[in-house]
Amino acid sequence: MVPKEVLQKIKQIDIKSKYLANEVFSGEYESAFRGHGMEFEEVREYHPGDDIRSIDWNVTARTGNPHIKIFREERELSVVFLVDSSASLNFGTRKRFKQEVAAEVAAILAYAAIKSSDKVGLITFTDQVEKYIPPKKGTGHVWRVIKEILSFEPEKKGTNLEGALEFLVKVLPRRAVCFVISDFLSHDFKKGLGIAARRHDMIALMLSDPAEENLPRLGWMNFQDAENGETRWIDTRSKNFQKVFQNKRSERMNELMQNFQSLGMDVCCIETDKEYVNPLLKLFRLREKKL
Repeated sequence: MVPKEVLQKIKQIDIKSKYLANEVFSGEYESAFRGHGMEFEEVREYHPGDDIRSIDWNVTARTGNPHIKIFREERELSVVFLVDSSASLNFGTRKRFKQEVAAEVAAILAYAAIKSSDKVGLITFTDQVEKYIPPKKGTGHVWRVIKEILSFEPEKKGTNLEGALEFLVKVLPRRAVCFVISDFLSHDFKKGLGIAARRHDMIALMLSDPAEENLPRLGWMNFQDAENGETRWIDTRSKNFQKVFQNKRSERMNELMQNFQSLGMDVCCIETDKEYVNPLLKLFRLREKKL
């Protein structure tokens, strides 16, 4: 049974996601995510203005009149969400937890996908693959995906993105559009990401909270690692600590961005205290330009 408060949250996200998918992202998704090939449809007579590269010379020679080949795009895609369900996603100092943002973003993209007759699937992971829902069509299926992200109780707390990527490659032999929704607080996943990026269209949706970028200066605080339970007292007013914290953060972000860039992946940074509509629209429009 899903708790009443979680069910209410799912309904709220469902309503908001449908509205954004239909009103804000209408047309943007199809322009940014196209089919993976062209399928021959018919041959017709050449009309002034047609692309001469499409001329079918065999038919032209046989009939004596120029004809061109008409192709249509293979529109149907499989869209899969790799959603981080580790304990670090249960964090948020402002409006929402990262887990809630992950569910909302996945729901919007899922509704945009099924509106274009694409299939939607889900992989949730911690330091193991926790749940796999194969790609399917339909609004009822999207509801199930949202419910799983919000109400799912993972067995583990850690993060193993490499293992999730290996699982993705095994269960999806055909090319798919894959959104990795995570705070990427994982290590040694570059090899798995590279293998997955060669087979699939991989997109990183990076979640963060303001406190992870600028730690408040509140004096001595006892911090606990949500994933391994370790605790440590830290003087957050220490200038030396703040400097080390910022340097480590910058190094990690630079390394991540370089990895994504080297693999040709698109990246969208989403913060828990800000709306995600504009970052997603920016991602869609950048992809459209590249296509």
